[in-house]
Order: sequence, then C-alpha cells, then structure tokens
Amino acid sequence: MLLLPANPNNGADTTRGQLGRLIAADGGQGRLLPVTIHCHSGTASHSLYVHAKVAIVDDRWLTVGSANLNEHSLFNDTEMNVTTTDPDFALLTRLELWSEHLERSAAEVAGEPATVVDDVWKPIADEQLNRREAGQPLTHRLIRLPAVSRRSKRLIGPMRGLLVDA
Repeated sequence: MLLLPANPNNGADTTRGQLGRLIAADGGQGRLLPVTIHCHSGTASHSLYVHAKVAIVDDRWLTVGSANLNEHSLFNDTEMNVTTTDPDFALLTRLELWSEHLERSAAEVAGEPATVVDDVWKPIADEQLNRREAGQPLTHRLIRLPAVSRRSKRLIGPMRGLLVDA
C-alpha cells in the first residue's frame, strides 16, 4: 500500500513511471495499492497534499525523512532520513497511521497487514474511486489513485532513471 499525493507539485511522471515498474513487478497479482487521501465535508472534497515520507517494511524496518520516491531525490538531492529496525516502534507507527487514514481504531487495523489491505483498504479505496467516476460525493478520505498503470507513464520513470543515473 502506497499513500501518495493525488497531484504532486513535481516529479509526477517519474513517480507514476516507478509505480508502473512496481505494478509490472507484481505480475498481475494486484498486491500494490496506490491511494491518496482527501478532506471532505458534506458534498465538498479536495485532495490533501501528502508530503510526509514514511516507509514501513514487514513491521520491522521504518524510515522517516525527506527523500522522495524518485531517482533525483534519492541520489542527487541533499536529503535525510532516520531509519530504525525496532519492530515494536515500526508496528506501533503503522497501526497509528493506518488507524488515522482508515478512520478505524488501532484494534480494527491490527490484523495481518495483507488481510487488512485486502479487506479494509482496497474496498474503501475502490468504492471512493467508483463514486468519483460516477460523479458522486466521496464518503471517505481514501481513494485509489486512478490510471497509474498507463504504459506512457510506466516508461517515463525507467527512462529517466537510465538517463540520470547511468
């Protein structure tokens, strides 16, 4: 699960290209869930700009910092991240973030992560994308990012990586 800005200030093509690579690496299993977050009140809704850079892997590895999900930020800019392998801290951080984003208690999101993504994240994100496409107001803050697998966007990230890092 990746929570990203709906409309990044810059680097959108590169990020979408990298998402295309991750989707291709998934081999059609549907395990990657790119979502964004909105603020809504009644029938009004607008996307929130997510600028936090947090990654949690297997509830054992946690990084927080300023590096973006693109080759320029990771390898060419002056960025800084703090990383820990404290599994208790990584788990607590994931549960608190998921609780906030899903608007559920920590106990409700404390199950096996892949099951929570399949049973909670995906249905909410998909329903909200369907509502948007039908012209209906959003009823939850999460929404699946549409069209991240378009071939034109999938090629941009790898091409830029080759040109910038090669």
